[in-house]
Amino acid sequence: MKLLIRWGVLALAIWIATATLPGIKVTGGFWAFLWVAVLFSIINTFIGSFLKLLTFPALILSLGLFSVVINAAMLMLTSRWSSHLDIDTFWHGLLASIIISAVSALLNLITKSRSLN
Repeated sequence: MKLLIRWGVLALAIWIATATLPGIKVTGGFWAFLWVAVLFSIINTFIGSFLKLLTFPALILSLGLFSVVINAAMLMLTSRWSSHLDIDTFWHGLLASIIISAVSALLNLITKSRSLN
């Protein structure tokens, strides 16, 4: 159940990123957002974790800020593998990854605090 909630939160975060940035689009409605969220989480889990392990020195030197670049690359890879997600440039992907990270962290914090009560 927690996994479904996390995917829903990620889908909402992606929707907010597409609503605020003109260079990122998801076509196909609610199910397309959910599909992009699931695909992004799978890609980020396997490939993103491996890349973070390989770039560990850069992550340490940048105090973790390089993870934003890795997340943007994983979002671009998701765009490449999904016909529902279109990202114009890497900079749009970078801004979208910042928005998605911030919104999903906030929403996960809210859903966690609600489940504790």
